[in-house]
Amino acid sequence: MTGSERTEAHGLSAPTASAALEAIGTGAYVVDEQGCIIAVNARAEELLGLPAAELLGHDAHDLLHRGPQGQQLPRTQCAMRQAFHAGRPAQGDEEYFARADGSVLPVSWLIAPYDLGDRRAATLVVFHAPGQLWDTVPRPEPTAQSLSELQKLALLAETTAQLTSTLDVDEALQRLVGLVVPRLADWVIVDLITERDEVWRTVVVHAEGDTLVQHEELQGPMPPIPEESPMPLSRALRGVASTLAGPQTYQGTPDSGIAVEQGRLFHATGMHSAAIAPIRSPRAVLGALTLGRTESPAAFAPVDLPLIEDIARRAGLALDNARLYQRQRKVAETMQNHLLPQMPRLSGLEMTVRYLPAPDASHVGGDWYDAFPLSDMSTALAIGDVVGHDLEAAAGMAQVRNMLRAYAWSQHEPPSRIVERLDEAIQHITDVTMATMIFGRIEPVHDGHWRLSWTNAGHPPPLLISRDGLASYLTDGHGILLGTQTGLRRPDATALLPPGSTLVLYTDGLIETPRQPLDTGLNRLRQHAAALAHRPLLSFTDQLLSRVRPADNDDDVALLALRVPEG
Repeated sequence: MTGSERTEAHGLSAPTASAALEAIGTGAYVVDEQGCIIAVNARAEELLGLPAAELLGHDAHDLLHRGPQGQQLPRTQCAMRQAFHAGRPAQGDEEYFARADGSVLPVSWLIAPYDLGDRRAATLVVFHAPGQLWDTVPRPEPTAQSLSELQKLALLAETTAQLTSTLDVDEALQRLVGLVVPRLADWVIVDLITERDEVWRTVVVHAEGDTLVQHEELQGPMPPIPEESPMPLSRALRGVASTLAGPQTYQGTPDSGIAVEQGRLFHATGMHSAAIAPIRSPRAVLGALTLGRTESPAAFAPVDLPLIEDIARRAGLALDNARLYQRQRKVAETMQNHLLPQMPRLSGLEMTVRYLPAPDASHVGGDWYDAFPLSDMSTALAIGDVVGHDLEAAAGMAQVRNMLRAYAWSQHEPPSRIVERLDEAIQHITDVTMATMIFGRIEPVHDGHWRLSWTNAGHPPPLLISRDGLASYLTDGHGILLGTQTGLRRPDATALLPPGSTLVLYTDGLIETPRQPLDTGLNRLRQHAAALAHRPLLSFTDQLLSRVRPADNDDDVALLALRVPEG
């Protein structure tokens, strides 16, 4: 039986399925009520390395779904299959599909049930590899009226998958443009309401063949939203309704500045028909989406509005998530910048610090560094990491740092005893559960050497690099992390820092990655630090972060580096 015959045997004609699925810019297939694949597009064949003949008729879960190591995934652990049986839309990330060569493909997926007329119910599955560019092969350019129900569902599924897989506003808008032109219109215009309730014409793009041309001269600030205007864009920006419009809509006396700008838009673009829909989130109206036609002779009709409204609604959710993410990230970075101290100037030493926030805005970390003068004329150095990735961790970090400063200044004791006092105190007067840290003091001794005395509470060891590029970890003075309530005495350690040497204190985000052992990260740090030993300290620090921090790092990084002069 051929692939086409298998498809038709399961109740779906091959031409109908192929036309719909090939319009989706990433992998897609359709399964029947039993979960067997009844149609598949070429992009899915490419991603999986399997021809349609080896996919059609097979149970999709048994054939494709795998664990991260390629193991068969039990059906009871499959979120996709649970949603499939429940007959509801769902989406997921960090899943794996089997490929023909025995490897596994990390995928993000979206499923949506739909009805094939008088046939049995089926389910559409759309998937792509995270970080992989969506297919850029030119798509068909049907008008909205010519889209079948399956094609509309495929477009909405692709819209959801593309827009929900980015948390960048500009990227979301770019993807939105690629989804609607030239498939539905020749022009796309996006007006967004800023956080100060100003309207900004953010996107004006025209499809010229296969090329999308941005018209910046038509973009920019817009007049305020009129409260009672019945004009289409004004109604959309107030979230009232979606509306059709044309040049004739704006031929009369304008009732507002926005109406004037819309009249100019129709004149400049030559659009003879437009559909305008609100872009809204569950919390607010975010703007308006305008689709316009010039080359296509068909005008938009009321039957087109539900599809455009659905696309605008999905765009609103994506833009709202992206704005919340960026706002949270700004709060996190601002908070960290205020919590982390300014470094003192040390006579006879160079010192530089760096803090890199986690890629995920919700990971407001507990990583910190500190350096401050002590009453005995030495200088305290510290670096640490409070367990957790939230605002509580950041607040706990500030508590630990401030308490350490107080103890170190007032108590003329070895670093180990200072940390013992700190450990006992945080268990009773803070909400910090666990933390790691290195605390030490540094002071000049003789012949250009400096002495470092320190204790290590469960933290990655300091790295010392000589001016000749010999790099070694200072593994002495290592004790258990803070918060364990063991009552054990902590060790002290001492080392001489020779002229021209560089000392690096860092947090685990610089060396840890889920896919490699810790020793791999430590060796990578040592190798690059040795290679960079001849660089000026600022260049050394920036290059070290750039080269060593893992690409899949999901943690923040704090780093303190100091260099002893050549003498």
